[in-house]
Amino acid sequence: MNNIPPKVQNQLAMLQQVQQQLQTIMQQKASFEMAAKEAKRAQEELANAKEDSEVYVTIGSVMMQKDKESVSTDLTEKIETLELRVKSLEKQEKALQTKFEQLQQQIQSAMQGQQGAGAPPSAN
Repeated sequence: MNNIPPKVQNQLAMLQQVQQQLQTIMQQKASFEMAAKEAKRAQEELANAKEDSEVYVTIGSVMMQKDKESVSTDLTEKIETLELRVKSLEKQEKALQTKFEQLQQQIQSAMQGQQGAGAPPSAN
């Protein structure tokens, strides 16, 4: 690392930081996608239930009975919110991926330029 220019060292540090941010965003996105999938499954089950079925929801550590229509509305809103969050995270993921690739190219170019500068001239 001693022979790596400070500019390239900074770029390497930025690359690691972007990579960590990218991993965090991907984990969050996966979590929201899973929550949306679970909510959709619950909504499907609710749609198949009889109108007079007893429906219970968990609120914290308490389970409460609610009417089917209210639960369905809540699930629809939850799904919409989760899907919006996923879309937002996808945009952030794409932006970070682009930044990551640009930094990689800059570092590769700088390292190739440094290797070319330190190489002895070829004898022709």
